Amino acid sequence: MNVIYNDLVIRFANVNGSGSASANGMFTKALFRMGIPVSGRNIFPSNIQGLPTWYEVRVSERGYLGRREGVDIMVAMNAETFVEDVKSVKSGGYLFYDNTKPLERSLKREDINEIGIPIAALMLPEFSDPKQRSLFKNITYLGALAGLLNIEFDVITGMVATQYKGKDALIQPNIRALEIGRDYALEYLDGPLPLQVRRCDQVGDRIMIEGNAAAGLGAIYGGATVCGWYPITPSTSLAEAFERYANQFRVEDKTGQKKFAIMQAEDELASIGIVIGAAWNGARAFTATSGPGISLMSEFLGLAYFAEIPAVVWDIQRAGPSTGMPTRTQQCDLISSAYASHGDTKHPLLFPSNPKECFEFGALSLDLADRLQTPILVMSDLELGMNDFLSEPFEWDDNRSYDRGKVLDAEDLDKLDVFGRYLDVDGDGIGYRTLPGTHPEKGAFFTRGTSRDEFAAYTESPDAYQKNMERLLSKWETAKTILPDPEILSSKQKVGVLYFGTTAYPMPEAQDSLRREGISFDLCRIRAFPFNGEVVSFVNDHEVVFVVEQNRDAQMRTLLINEEDFEPAKLISVLYYAGLSMSADVIQKQISDYYEAKKLPRLSEVSK
Repeated sequence: MNVIYNDLVIRFANVNGSGSASANGMFTKALFRMGIPVSGRNIFPSNIQGLPTWYEVRVSERGYLGRREGVDIMVAMNAETFVEDVKSVKSGGYLFYDNTKPLERSLKREDINEIGIPIAALMLPEFSDPKQRSLFKNITYLGALAGLLNIEFDVITGMVATQYKGKDALIQPNIRALEIGRDYALEYLDGPLPLQVRRCDQVGDRIMIEGNAAAGLGAIYGGATVCGWYPITPSTSLAEAFERYANQFRVEDKTGQKKFAIMQAEDELASIGIVIGAAWNGARAFTATSGPGISLMSEFLGLAYFAEIPAVVWDIQRAGPSTGMPTRTQQCDLISSAYASHGDTKHPLLFPSNPKECFEFGALSLDLADRLQTPILVMSDLELGMNDFLSEPFEWDDNRSYDRGKVLDAEDLDKLDVFGRYLDVDGDGIGYRTLPGTHPEKGAFFTRGTSRDEFAAYTESPDAYQKNMERLLSKWETAKTILPDPEILSSKQKVGVLYFGTTAYPMPEAQDSLRREGISFDLCRIRAFPFNGEVVSFVNDHEVVFVVEQNRDAQMRTLLINEEDFEPAKLISVLYYAGLSMSADVIQKQISDYYEAKKLPRLSEVSK
């Protein structure tokens, strides 16, 4: 038998609320503990318990963590989606199902392999409680997969012991369910399969964590003490993670006093209002939301921009417009976030691509907001926010100090003859500010969202208004110099690819596949907006530049053209917006098709 090791896609089809999530998660983490690079993706409904849900696992010893088209093994445990699930299996793949009831002939496919196990029947003599039988059937198929794929059984049983630590009564029944599935697979099924896993050392010191959890921890390390938020999928778990970490690190040992405030507001507008008010008073504050929340926050974001008050907003993007698909991923809030509010507004954006950057940007965004005295929006998405990904270990310098920007204290004010809140003293477009109560006599000013002069005095003078707006543009230029640089990989090719956020996961695989087709290109991962000189040079240095993004309207391409005046014909869109994460297959096909249509030479042809 020709065995393929550590290279497969397995999808679990379950009923939402059936307890399958813990079993499916244990499958992923078991492979992780065996040193195998793995990524797991929840595909779940936005409605109520009882609807279909899927969990897809990518296993790749080569380290490809992006979604891959096609399912090698389908664990079909939901009768309502069975027809669809059978269709999704690759030719030559495997259908794993509960055959307590025989499979109807109409559902059979001659080009795939069936693996039937009578899970419901196996549960009957072991567990008398119907609820237990329902829950433990998930653990039973996990045990069967352990036998079929050669997963180390002690790793899985060890995870059960860890997961139910302190709930000893649950440990043995779960292990028994694992044994039932494994023993049946080894005795009655034709296994192990030609698709197997084996221990390797490709994980190293990497950890596995959700992006939202990493962001919440980053906010703690960045000095955040206030979170104003309103629940919305897929951002809610970020605020919950912040609360969890705050209870761990922001509570005084001796008194039990909490050194933080988390306020669930009545809506998104109120939540950003809490953040702005807290930041105006000197606290480091943030909120977490998604696209509909950005729409509702726009008025206050304009206030923070024009009044120059720090604020941090995490936008965990989902599919829109309107309510769209709340539990599907996209990168579709770029323009609405970059120019949020009416009038001439521009907001810096950060684009994390992995949990480590979520942690780093969780802290950095607070520094940048204080430094630039403006809202900073961090553009994550559901794919990164709500799924576990391998990540490099987080790092923090204990000697690092917070960058509070230009804040005058009482001593500074005593040295000044005149304080002008909006004076551009240093030529960087950023004025000096004070915090309430700093000085008994000096430093007070009116904070307003209406036109004013350098000394915060209300005026509708055309000259004063225009001067202020031009100063804000000067601040925008300053932002370009302090935001994160792009990540560039160049071998001086004529073609370049721009990408950002979670499109980083399929990119290495797509690059390798296209290279085998004779297509080679340089890479630039954008990490911030406004674009700095490195991004501009990358575009200018290449004849053709593909822009990879997950939205219909090519929003990143639009920002590049709008802000940098690039020739539109030079920027070629590679788009995917079906709600799942972009796969390497999509990138490969669209770039390859472009080469074919334009009859561009491949490397093999050039060498001839």
